[in-house]
Amino acid sequence: MAVVGRSGRPLQLTLALLKPDAVAHPLVLEAVHETILSNQFLIVRAKQLRCGREESRRFYREHAARRGGHGGAGAAGREPAGPRDSGRLSPAGRFFYQRLVEFMASGPMWAYILAHENAVPLWRSLMGPTKVFRARNSVPDSIRGAYGLTDTRNTTHGSDSPASASREIAFFFPEFNEQLWYQQEEPRLRCGQVYYNAEKRVHCVFRDEETELT
Repeated sequence: MAVVGRSGRPLQLTLALLKPDAVAHPLVLEAVHETILSNQFLIVRAKQLRCGREESRRFYREHAARRGGHGGAGAAGREPAGPRDSGRLSPAGRFFYQRLVEFMASGPMWAYILAHENAVPLWRSLMGPTKVFRARNSVPDSIRGAYGLTDTRNTTHGSDSPASASREIAFFFPEFNEQLWYQQEEPRLRCGQVYYNAEKRVHCVFRDEETELT
């Protein structure tokens, strides 16, 4: 039972996805999971899931709506626009988008709600650049540099801002009440001691550890 002490600073949430290419290889899956733990993230929620094509399209449509329909996956990890913006995409962008949707629907994934004082920038830094070639050359020890295969099969996804994290967490964890978590669970995680439950793959507070917020 691993005990984790925190600094007392407010915790930030982010969404982390381990994509089908990672889940298909148990050693990669466990290596990424260990990276999460070794960098002092608290795993607030975790579940295995599988997205259908329509759910994948809906997720990336929301990306497109927020980003003004600009295609292409940039260095910051942004994915291309969805069908409602397909007229603004180049042929290459439309092909990339369709390939991405098909890939995300091709197998199981793991979704995590991660908490850390700097959850969004730290997770994105650990992932490395979206483009695997760039990750291998500039940040070879990053998750994508070490395990990414292509620009779509690049192991992980992470929210690019706190606002995006809230939207993406609600998408994959509709039962999670973020406001209630900040009111009730965050102060105990931040100021108290917690332990890691390896069976559930989440961190729990010592007292009231069986309480679940929905």
